[in-house]
Amino acid sequence: MNQVYTQGLLLILLLVTILWIISIFLRNVSIVDLFWGMGFVIANGWYFFANEAITSRQILLLVLVTIWGFRLSIYLAWRNIGKGEDFRYREFRKNYGEKNYWWISYFQTFLLQGILMWLISSTLWGANQNHNVNDINIIDYLGLLVWVTGFIFEAGGDYQLAKFKLNLANKGKVLNTGFWRYTRHPNYFGDAAVWWGYGILCIAAGEYWCLFGSVLMTLLIIKVSGVALLEKTLKVQKPQYLDYIQKTNSFFPWFPKK
Repeated sequence: MNQVYTQGLLLILLLVTILWIISIFLRNVSIVDLFWGMGFVIANGWYFFANEAITSRQILLLVLVTIWGFRLSIYLAWRNIGKGEDFRYREFRKNYGEKNYWWISYFQTFLLQGILMWLISSTLWGANQNHNVNDINIIDYLGLLVWVTGFIFEAGGDYQLAKFKLNLANKGKVLNTGFWRYTRHPNYFGDAAVWWGYGILCIAAGEYWCLFGSVLMTLLIIKVSGVALLEKTLKVQKPQYLDYIQKTNSFFPWFPKK
């Protein structure tokens, strides 16, 4: 295993451990969510500056990851700070008990997310390599196009949802306009597309096994912590969501059914 990539694991584990200690004093595990975007910015920066020779592709990747990571962390901070601990972590705290959850949260949440972050960052490590192809080529431009499409869907979807929720008249209603007219989860689709944009840059760099990170991120978004979990909750909280399901694609954008 590449030494720089292994060092990336140690760096990420150090950061999530520090974050865990802070969460104990704050009694708020939710702060780990704010680190998700920035964690990839830091990991990618580590891989970037470890290179002896810097290529145009690596500079492009550094810019893209930094924009994506900062945007995500700033948005989550704006959405979550001041609103207490997320209901998922409150439920865990209740089930495990206050006396035990402080150390359980390290393994269940911080360590787990740190390891997942490192595994997913393999795509960023691969795209930072310059063994075979150093110059920007048509594959890089394809990756940039996929990234831009994903970023527009992710950031645009988050913006439209935030604006929708700020209107108290929309409480209990389902957002079905804008990006949300074509997919029930434009932000999750956008996030996955962003990571496939990185994956295509990885291919352009001549690395293929590192696509594992893009695959893992997509599976997490669709099957674990994203679409599947949210759909289960919304079906219970919003009865009209069932009608929305009948008309709108779950993940990939497409025109609504009549």
